[in-house]
Amino acid sequence: MKRSAGQEFMERTKYQNMEGPTDQSRGLPKPPLEKAPEPGEVLVDLPEPSSLKVDPVDLSTAINERRSVRSYSADPLTLDELSYLLWCTQGVREVHGQNVTLRTVPSAGARHPFETYLLVNRVEGLEPGLYRFVATSHKLAVVKLGEGAGKRVAAACFNQYVAQSAVTFIWTADAYRTVWRYQDRSYRYIHLDAGHVCQNLYLAVQAVKAGCCAIGAFDDDRLNATLGLDGEKELAIYAATVGKLEADGR
Repeated sequence: MKRSAGQEFMERTKYQNMEGPTDQSRGLPKPPLEKAPEPGEVLVDLPEPSSLKVDPVDLSTAINERRSVRSYSADPLTLDELSYLLWCTQGVREVHGQNVTLRTVPSAGARHPFETYLLVNRVEGLEPGLYRFVATSHKLAVVKLGEGAGKRVAAACFNQYVAQSAVTFIWTADAYRTVWRYQDRSYRYIHLDAGHVCQNLYLAVQAVKAGCCAIGAFDDDRLNATLGLDGEKELAIYAATVGKLEADGR
């Protein structure tokens, strides 16, 4: 019986099917830690993570009450709250040399392949538009301002709650950061890593009285094009909407 594409992927990426030396073992340079800001790209300072004050949430309670929330109030997130959520999902705790970061989420081999794009609709102090998180400096790079990007992202994600969210997180992967060490098995690890990131977001939003909902169904080509990605070297992997809870807490 002919294998499906998914079955073929699982077979070909079995550990024992990896062939030849990795780029790491061949002595090729490590890929950069993150996408560097373009010359002239506008950077927005975020509140330092160490200065942020959020209401403490018991971990057991947060896990027990974790749920997907698809309806949000019209209240905006504050810049402090957005900064906190970015720190919880991709915050850099330590930098070792020029090529290794330890972050607030686990990643296979500490390769951390993700870039975080943000579709901002309602965040105090930010114009609506697309931004990218520069994790090593804890800043935002402005990608494109205006509401047009929001409509394109919502259309690519097949749902209306992107437009209703205060902010939508979009995680893309620079695949080679992981492939450099793990060859084609990296594509398994990248998707596992995405789950770690989004689970942190699900737990962290409770500290800022917000909710979130993960999005795995989207038009890959359309979303990649909206973000200006080639879909191969860098590609959209996962997304999640975030917004303040409505008055009834739901």
